[in-house]
Amino acid sequence: MKSIGRILLPPTILLLATWSALAAFFGPYASAVGACVIGAAGLLAAGAIALGRDARLPLAVFVPIFLSFLVAWSRVEPSNDRPWQPDVARLPRATIEGDRVTIHDIRDFDYRSETDYTPRYYDKTFDLRELDEVDLISVYWMGDAIAHVMVGFGFAGRDYVTISIETRKEIGESYDTIRGFFRQYELIYVVGDDRDLIRLRTNYRKNPVEDVYVYRTAVSLANARRFFLDYLREINSLHEQPEFYNTGTTNCTTNVWRHTKVNPGPHAFSWKILLSGYAAEYVYELGMLDSSMPFDALRELSHVNPVAQAADGAVDFAQRIRAGLPRPARHADPEPDALEGQ
Repeated sequence: MKSIGRILLPPTILLLATWSALAAFFGPYASAVGACVIGAAGLLAAGAIALGRDARLPLAVFVPIFLSFLVAWSRVEPSNDRPWQPDVARLPRATIEGDRVTIHDIRDFDYRSETDYTPRYYDKTFDLRELDEVDLISVYWMGDAIAHVMVGFGFAGRDYVTISIETRKEIGESYDTIRGFFRQYELIYVVGDDRDLIRLRTNYRKNPVEDVYVYRTAVSLANARRFFLDYLREINSLHEQPEFYNTGTTNCTTNVWRHTKVNPGPHAFSWKILLSGYAAEYVYELGMLDSSMPFDALRELSHVNPVAQAADGAVDFAQRIRAGLPRPARHADPEPDALEGQ
């Protein structure tokens, strides 16, 4: 047992100490001193055990420090009441009445530049019986491996709304990937007009330039409806009970994957979900995109920057950027009573 303990305890203590030190440094406390104290205490305790020395004193120091930090960490709670940046200041919500869904506070900013805009919101009612399109939208700005993933919903080719899962940043706050692991940001589902969420990225973000790809999916009508309603349930939940964003587990791709699990069928996880730039390729491999051509050809056809820049603030912006996009045959509904109880 002593030999097993000497093998297992040191890496376990180092793992706990490393996580605690990183959380203390990059989390809401932002304490370099605290991070050093936890890290040093863990290193001494793990070293004493690994070297077969008397570890009672190092453990007597590390354990209370670690437990005290856990108690403090458990008290870090998300909030909807902070000085938010204007683009994430208002949380959307939805009212569902049978087949009619009203989304409140759809973002539709009037942009003059990425940072110069007039905030604008509207409410809109959608008929679930007309929901016939789900689009996967991938946004690239730093190579092929990383992308921001959004989902668009279309209603009878007339109305469109896009949902973007993002960090809800406070005034003066910027996004940091590492800090995103440690309860630094709240989670927000931005529900936006395509003239906002897509045009912002194609027409106004210049440093760096962002490339947007819109992929029409083959999702069945029943699955599209369940998927959309699951999004709305989470949106309403966040309106009442805030949650933290997490870079690894609660982000723009893992949450999309999680919402797909509302539908029947296998939902295998893939490293291409974590490396979000490959998410569209993964969906293609699942047979949910147009498979009549190689993925590289589909990707080239799905690039909407040129047409979005030409359409700019046009009323029919959403229709213009989708004109000519490959649309696969819709999958059959997996079960006749798929909508029952929804």
